Amino acid sequence: MAPSSDAILFEASRPVPFARAWHAQRQLQRRLLQNPAGADALLLLEHEPCYTLGRGASTVHLGFDPAAPPLPLHRIDRGGEVTHHLPGQLVLYPVLNLQRHGGDLHLYLRQLEQVVIDLLAGLDLDATRLEGLTGVWLEGRKLAAIGVGARRWISQHGLALNVDCGLEGFGAIVPCGIAGRPVGRLADWRPELTAADLRRPLADCFAARFQLRLRPPAACEALEGW
Repeated sequence: MAPSSDAILFEASRPVPFARAWHAQRQLQRRLLQNPAGADALLLLEHEPCYTLGRGASTVHLGFDPAAPPLPLHRIDRGGEVTHHLPGQLVLYPVLNLQRHGGDLHLYLRQLEQVVIDLLAGLDLDATRLEGLTGVWLEGRKLAAIGVGARRWISQHGLALNVDCGLEGFGAIVPCGIAGRPVGRLADWRPELTAADLRRPLADCFAARFQLRLRPPAACEALEGW
């Protein structure tokens, strides 16, 4: 099936502080709330090291005092529990009008999982879902965390895929609140690959799954502080 519409791709060349990316998402969300017929958008980046908590996440999953975290800690407006971001982990933040993409948050989560499954299939890796859980696993280790939010069907947040990042920071948390499920990274299976190598393939898998044509932002579409 041919792509149905454009999506603006905003790509960061250096690791981005979480607060800056969150501000950019909210700018893009406001644009679509004001003009639901406007173009969807996608932020593709790596983060500076931090932890984030979903809107209802419990601090019981933190192995440190939330008043004195070892890295910046942000409570944000997505679903899910605590996760860790850092360089070497690819992050996609789609800002979509979900009414153009099925109008179903459960379906949207499954589509985001499928984007990662499609990417890994192209590397001859058989990634899977686990029933009742959100994310993507390979040989029992979780490679991709997914958490989203939406306001009047305009999405925020998205997916984070561990490519060649360190995993030590995950030891300070119960990732996504799922005990006994180890975290992994793609480099453990494909050590020659880096996050930079997979930026465009990941964006292309997203575009194919959501029937979108990716394009760079026009001058009038610039983001404040981006």
